[in-house]
Amino acid sequence: MNQAINIKDLTEFEAKPFKVYTHRHLDKIAVLERLTEEQRFETKVVSSILPFRVNDYVIDELIDWDKVPNDPIFQLTFPQKEMLAPEAYDRVADLMRNDAPKEELQAAIDDIRAELNPHPAGQMDLNVPRLDNEPLPGMQHKYRETVLFFPSQGQVCHTYCSFCFRWAQFIGDAELKFAAKEASKLHEYLKAHTEVTDLLITGGDPMVMKTKNLQQYLEPLMEPEFDHIQTIRIGTKALTFWPYRFVNDADSKELLELLEALVQKGKHVALMGHYNHWKEMDTPIAREAIRLVRATGTQIRSQGPLLDHINNDADDWARMWKEQVKLGIIPYYMFVERDTGAKRYFEVPLARAWDVYRNAMQSVSGLGRTARGPSMSADPGKVEIQGVTEIQGEKVFVLRFIQGRNPEWVQRPFFAKYDEEATWLNHLKPAFGEEKFFFEDEFEAMKQQAQG
Repeated sequence: MNQAINIKDLTEFEAKPFKVYTHRHLDKIAVLERLTEEQRFETKVVSSILPFRVNDYVIDELIDWDKVPNDPIFQLTFPQKEMLAPEAYDRVADLMRNDAPKEELQAAIDDIRAELNPHPAGQMDLNVPRLDNEPLPGMQHKYRETVLFFPSQGQVCHTYCSFCFRWAQFIGDAELKFAAKEASKLHEYLKAHTEVTDLLITGGDPMVMKTKNLQQYLEPLMEPEFDHIQTIRIGTKALTFWPYRFVNDADSKELLELLEALVQKGKHVALMGHYNHWKEMDTPIAREAIRLVRATGTQIRSQGPLLDHINNDADDWARMWKEQVKLGIIPYYMFVERDTGAKRYFEVPLARAWDVYRNAMQSVSGLGRTARGPSMSADPGKVEIQGVTEIQGEKVFVLRFIQGRNPEWVQRPFFAKYDEEATWLNHLKPAFGEEKFFFEDEFEAMKQQAQG
């Protein structure tokens, strides 16, 4: 290294021990005494089905308990009754009230989870790559240029988002979990696929890993045989949920030095920061984490879904994007909430999503207009809503692929009948009397090929 990371005197940021609570520890979260007994019971019921994990930093620094239950960070991290269908909630609540046998309660929980589409967008069958004709668990290769890698040590988060589309990673079911233990398999696959330019380390949250574990995956990529890997992305919520990871954890300095070394070797390194609200950047420690990461030459790009009860408001998005630009973060994506987990609680009609996006865009400068969206990460690819218009007397959604399973689909516009209630791609019908969207036959053939 040419020079050491410029870490400020960290005594001004008091080290904070990482203390976490799961659904088994709800009674130990003292501030929940502010809630009614019924509200606490509802949290207990829902957290037995959807994963729940929260740490002291989120509880003490991010949630405004005077505004609970409507505080957006509380909604982001604590389960709510309405996240489940009424019949599902009542089934588990009745079993809990009646002290049902553990096996009976677990059977009900498993039934409900199975109905929540644990792995959307073909993750379990269409995206898994192969090496020497053997599947590689813990990896996905959906788009030609980009490989996703799920390191086994990173399949947890500092705090769980209540909307998370990867909730199935966190419920202890090995059959639903993506995780890879061997760095060598990742490296062998990347050597064999020189068309891949981007590696995305994801989870869970890779930033829960010790730096020494992250090094085994990333340091070899600085060797000449991996020159085709131009970009290393790391998906993380740590900048929000545990910014100490970058400031004064035991191996924070080593982590920053790893990022800097990758940059100095010519890699484009990007933290894909998961942000849902401007409040997540509002603490001094969060801003220091951002500063230190950027000092390594690493970029931070922000992405997150539009969520009812949390950020279903153009002013909140505009304020968040403005603040990110001010801090040197690049707004990247506004997603549509995926068709999985607690979507019934968080989903927003596509028409509403477009209105929020458009109105927020009108309130920011050009540097904030780098955020693409609203984007659906659907089975065929990432589909962006470009607008609502009228063509030949028919009101339509204007759509395009940002990414597609076939690269030929990318940037090709297509049209769907306007539907005020639709919340996902499969709810839409082709416009102008067409029977199918242009990609449907080819995508169906892909699925049949994947099924053998």
